[in-house]
Amino acid sequence: MDVLLTPSGGKEHLLLGNEAIVRGALEAGMAFATCYPGTPSSEVPDTLYRLRKQFPKKVKYYFEYSTNEKVALECAAGAAASGVRTLCTMKHVGVNVAADPLMTLAYVGVNAGMVILTADDPSLFSSQNEQDNRFYARLSGLPMLEPCGPAEAKEMTSYCFDLSEELGSPVMIRTTTRVNHAREAVPFVKPAKVKQTSTFQKNPMQYVTVPAVSRNLHLRLLKVYKQAQAISEKSPYNQIVGKGKLGVITSGVAANYVMDAVADLGAKSKVKVFKLGFTYPLPEKKIARFLKSVDKVLVVEELEPILEEAVRAIAQEKGISVEIVGKAPGKIPAKSVDIEAPDFFSRAFEYNPRLVREVIAKTFGLKYDEPVEIKLGGMPTPPGRPPNLCPGCPHRATYFAVKEVAGDEAIYPTDIGCYTLGVLPPIKAADFLICMGSSVSSAGGISRATGHKVVSFIGDSTFFHSGITGLVNAVHNNHNFTLVILDNGTTAMTGHQPHPGVNTEAIGDATTHVPLEPLVKSLGVEHVVTIKPFKVRAAKKAVEEAIAFEGVSVVISQELCPLFARRVAPPTKRIFQVVEEKCKGHMDCINKVACPAMYVEGGQAKINPLQCIGCALCAQICPENAILPLKAEG
Repeated sequence: MDVLLTPSGGKEHLLLGNEAIVRGALEAGMAFATCYPGTPSSEVPDTLYRLRKQFPKKVKYYFEYSTNEKVALECAAGAAASGVRTLCTMKHVGVNVAADPLMTLAYVGVNAGMVILTADDPSLFSSQNEQDNRFYARLSGLPMLEPCGPAEAKEMTSYCFDLSEELGSPVMIRTTTRVNHAREAVPFVKPAKVKQTSTFQKNPMQYVTVPAVSRNLHLRLLKVYKQAQAISEKSPYNQIVGKGKLGVITSGVAANYVMDAVADLGAKSKVKVFKLGFTYPLPEKKIARFLKSVDKVLVVEELEPILEEAVRAIAQEKGISVEIVGKAPGKIPAKSVDIEAPDFFSRAFEYNPRLVREVIAKTFGLKYDEPVEIKLGGMPTPPGRPPNLCPGCPHRATYFAVKEVAGDEAIYPTDIGCYTLGVLPPIKAADFLICMGSSVSSAGGISRATGHKVVSFIGDSTFFHSGITGLVNAVHNNHNFTLVILDNGTTAMTGHQPHPGVNTEAIGDATTHVPLEPLVKSLGVEHVVTIKPFKVRAAKKAVEEAIAFEGVSVVISQELCPLFARRVAPPTKRIFQVVEEKCKGHMDCINKVACPAMYVEGGQAKINPLQCIGCALCAQICPENAILPLKAEG
């Protein structure tokens, strides 16, 4: 039995932050969970997906990978309105997709605990922006809690279900990458009983948000806010630690850096820390008392100065004269790795313990002995390792076929997924990207505005997520571009989760497979072709015909992700080698494809047999036929 399914409490277990969130949901008796996967939240749904078959039938929860975040939230809202405890998870940009139902769901409320996880990504480790989703709590009027580590994440997740039911409102829990992916000893308590099914009680005057109903529901939401604020004032997650006339207000993972810094600086008797966990609504009365008790306040928060501005507003409203500092006005890091502000903090990127320690010392005039810098002179420089598509990735073959036909002159909108790495040389087939699904819609805009040849790329999971509507729009408005759907049979970038286009029989699931080609044809696309990208000649011919078509054409490039294929298909034993006496040094294999299994040594292209998976792309493009299968020994 998995440790997360431990039926008793009393012991501590070392858990990833995302695993701790799962345990917290299980301890709360969660019965229904939905998601769209996205780093840094992916391990939450992945763990729920893995555990669901191990759960005893009497207490089993329902889980699904939804088509996108909007669908996930709406499905979860229906379950919560029906009276079962529900969890909905997504990364920060996923809340943008779910924002439409989120704003009105705040009005409608719930009949059972509903927790919405938003996982933010300071420093953009795996995201297209660095937005601060604390704004969504303020925009929607929903309560928000922010854990500082895995143990608190488990405890808060469980508590949020209770809070949600007390308020009759969804509750948001905001994590950041460091909380999601940290490990900590997490104490367990005995899981609550799961209420698997319930009955939907009809109440149109609450659930049908026509204007006459919503006017009253807005007033209800404002009352919920006041109730939540009273709870925040008494919350044990809003605690003051230490003593002194110097104050720090902080929240989330930054609170850990603050506590360590105060200890390292020997300032526990001088610096008092207000650690906020229930961060919206803020405990304004408690903050006001804190401000009156100190001579100077430093606000430590990653990304936007949301706490700082709120604290300044409280001080002004209450007539409290105290110096409040935090973000440096106009401070912009010189580069992505330069986040060290000389006196204050920046609005960009995540913080680190050294930065927080330095700013606290400078702000409060504390003695600070900088650690001795470790001398690295004489150490060899590690080789660069840029992100790259895996050896044998079918996307590389698809890009090759398209570039051979369309060249560098075509414009290539792209989308969110592994294939975004097509932006790098030698592929260089990514010219525009803003969000999931944008490749389809923006292709229409670019083709209309420029008259240039446009070929856009989108993955299979992303197409189901938010590409379908853009394609409908393109057909309806007679746009002229070619869309390439890179169908690798899974949601590869976030960890090989299923989606509607995946045939899940191979992984033991009974979901219904929605094939791409008939779906695309049903949308009105007249020219649709499915190719096998490793059949290079046929793929190039199909791409050429699609690009020549006047109007919207779609090429579905269908080949399993090689990492996923290891789980569901027998692996090939064929690998290739460069026959040196035949090789004339054209280097097409290196300069046009750049598979990580290939390298150059002594001016000669070579193949690493430990990395080659036998896709044969390089063999097909070699003008001298100098790349051949390696004969098995013996």
